[in-house]
Amino acid sequence: MRIAVAGAAGQLGMDVVPAARSAGHDVVALDRSALDVADPDDAGVVLAELRPEVVVNCAAFTAVDACETEVETAHSVNEHGVRRLAEACGRNGARLVHVSTDYVFDGTLDRPYREDDEPNPASVYGRSKLAGEGAALEVLGDDVTIVRTAWVCGAHGGNMVKTVLRLAADPDRPLAFVDDQRGCPTFTADLGPALIDLAEAPLPGIVHLTNSGDVSWFEFVGEILSAAGHDPARVSPISTADLDPPRPAPRPANSVLENARWVADGRTPLRHHADPLAELVAALSG
Repeated sequence: MRIAVAGAAGQLGMDVVPAARSAGHDVVALDRSALDVADPDDAGVVLAELRPEVVVNCAAFTAVDACETEVETAHSVNEHGVRRLAEACGRNGARLVHVSTDYVFDGTLDRPYREDDEPNPASVYGRSKLAGEGAALEVLGDDVTIVRTAWVCGAHGGNMVKTVLRLAADPDRPLAFVDDQRGCPTFTADLGPALIDLAEAPLPGIVHLTNSGDVSWFEFVGEILSAAGHDPARVSPISTADLDPPRPAPRPANSVLENARWVADGRTPLRHHADPLAELVAALSG
């Protein structure tokens, strides 16, 4: 099967591409220079030439705080770019697997979010991503799978694991992370192959997909420190309200996503996040 990966040079795309190749597919890796979803013409021209059977869209404007002021850019990429990509898929007979986010929810529920829970994004980023979901579903119907994930970490790009390891290298640096935001850290080493699973065996509509094991950021940082051989007691808990300076974009207090449809479809749940965390820390430290 020919699979085109948009955003192939990003944190997630860098693991989706080898996962697709390992599964025996004909893969076209499209970085921003090859396919810029914000360009009005790129998607149509590129897909008409390549004629993939499936497009996996990992391209997004994910700078959550920057989105609060760069509203037009956020919607250009995360909403209008997704619509153009979906339209190009429709014209060329391709399915779309599109990656979305926990930020479509406001985080106020006291249980994990299911696929049928009503979105209520509190940030520009979340609103732009929700609009992108709606555009893809409107254009493609059952020919799109929307994959909402959360707290993504991997060997490529910037993420919390890399940030903590960098900060921890200075033994005198104090570490403080919030303990009132919870989620499931999700690792691209597991998410990438799962997206290819959805390309091979479609599950139309919205799917929540994360590694298991919910933690606060404070708890997750302690796990990272332990995995790297540092003392987890180095990190102190603080509340979101005490962040100085405060973050421009509001974060969901509850980012835990229940992987209900994935499991109900008979697919194997992704591993507990502690396992890929240990593998990533070992790889980054080696």
